[in-house]
Amino acid sequence: MIKSKLSIGFIFFIALFNVHIVSIHSEGSSGMQMHFIDVGQGDSMLIKTPANKHILIDGGPPDAGKRVVKYLKKQGVNKIDLLVATHPDVDHIGGLPYVMKHIKVAKILDSGKLHTTRMYAKYIQEIRKQAIPVKVAKLHEKLLVDPLLSIQVLNTYGKSKNNNQSSIALKVSYKEVDFLLMSDVEMEQEKEIMKNIEIDAEILKVAHHGSNTSTSLRFLKAVSPQTAILTYSKENDYGHPVNRVIKNLYKVNANIYSTGALGNLVIRTDGEDYLVFPEKEPFYNLDAS
Repeated sequence: MIKSKLSIGFIFFIALFNVHIVSIHSEGSSGMQMHFIDVGQGDSMLIKTPANKHILIDGGPPDAGKRVVKYLKKQGVNKIDLLVATHPDVDHIGGLPYVMKHIKVAKILDSGKLHTTRMYAKYIQEIRKQAIPVKVAKLHEKLLVDPLLSIQVLNTYGKSKNNNQSSIALKVSYKEVDFLLMSDVEMEQEKEIMKNIEIDAEILKVAHHGSNTSTSLRFLKAVSPQTAILTYSKENDYGHPVNRVIKNLYKVNANIYSTGALGNLVIRTDGEDYLVFPEKEPFYNLDAS
């Protein structure tokens, strides 16, 4: 963890959620990049590792597939070394069949949670068509993609769990900088994670788009994030993010960034400090409602 090496460069006020947006400055070079792709109401993240490996986590809803592929190619990604399908909800795997058709995927990490939707069937069909190796995530296992990164599975499928509760949650660490990627896990899974793993982290990808099902204050206090990332569409019908989650993030003094307000978000780190790059200028969104 790094708690004293970052300086605040500027603070902007986003009227939509009364959120402070902070740019954190570093003099070091970036060895790792974490991209939070704006796919509307859904999740899709790209990790560019220090050894130039590419990890894609989810692909957003079906209509985001083309957007994800375009974004990946713009980033110079011609091969996905590991594709993580956190769980079978349509806003996470919907874009993956299109991604698999247009970018080579070396292997897939799946939660193991089965689903009976057409979208899930398309996802499985494309995997079988291309004979892509699939591994079911195991709780607490370390993923070996880049020896310079530590990637640990914090949560995955269980027989009594629904889709969201079965989400693959990950802790990604590069030297002194930690990312906690919570997918759509719920409060009960947060409790279990806290019991077994050191979860303090500089950057938190807030669970379930800021839904009321997740992100307890107790959990946030244990994580103590400096930066919180919310992924959602401003036009969503679910009320994401809910006020309770935003208030809890305020209480732990987290700086909040959202794809809904700022578009694609990129975090670059040299393992000591990190920089947050929003696609859109915060003031551009002051009239949003």
